[in-house]
Amino acid sequence: MIKSLAVYCGARNGNDEKYLKKAYELGEWLAAHLIDLVYGGGQFGIMGAVANGVLDKGGTVHGIITETLASRGAAYSKIQDLKIVPDMDQRKEKMMAMADGMLALPGGIGTLEEISQAASWITIGENLKPVAFYNQDGFYSPLERTFAHMCHEGFLEKTYFDSMYFSDDFNQILQFMEYYKAPKYRTYEK
Repeated sequence: MIKSLAVYCGARNGNDEKYLKKAYELGEWLAAHLIDLVYGGGQFGIMGAVANGVLDKGGTVHGIITETLASRGAAYSKIQDLKIVPDMDQRKEKMMAMADGMLALPGGIGTLEEISQAASWITIGENLKPVAFYNQDGFYSPLERTFAHMCHEGFLEKTYFDSMYFSDDFNQILQFMEYYKAPKYRTYEK
């Protein structure tokens, strides 16, 4: 059962209002499904939109932000639970520990780095939780093709490629996560 979801997303708005709109809708959807939001603790961009969607519908938001980002004014003081940690490594570890699943909304390099770590840790057995990409208007389709290419070229086993889910439907993502079973981690032989 998914009771909390780590959402990785941009601290920028993007070039189209559609990204903010869908992020806000995800927040509303999380609150309606009684799923807590675990996110990077920021007030700007897609991050702020998803948090506002949860808050406006009476849901619970847990933010984890670094000391550096908080000192620059990025922290969102309206959320119920804001934790300030020393660095990004601790932020990522805490977000993964607090969540039952991980979801990437549109974002930049930071978003990609965080969701990629969650996905890569599946291969070594360090992450037993589901990883999904909200593929709004094909945003993550190039990445999905890259992963398929890695699989085709023998650098990513099909079982791990298949363990990541790409969809533009929140209900399908939740269904995937609720029925998810982590694949066996990699073993190495001489």
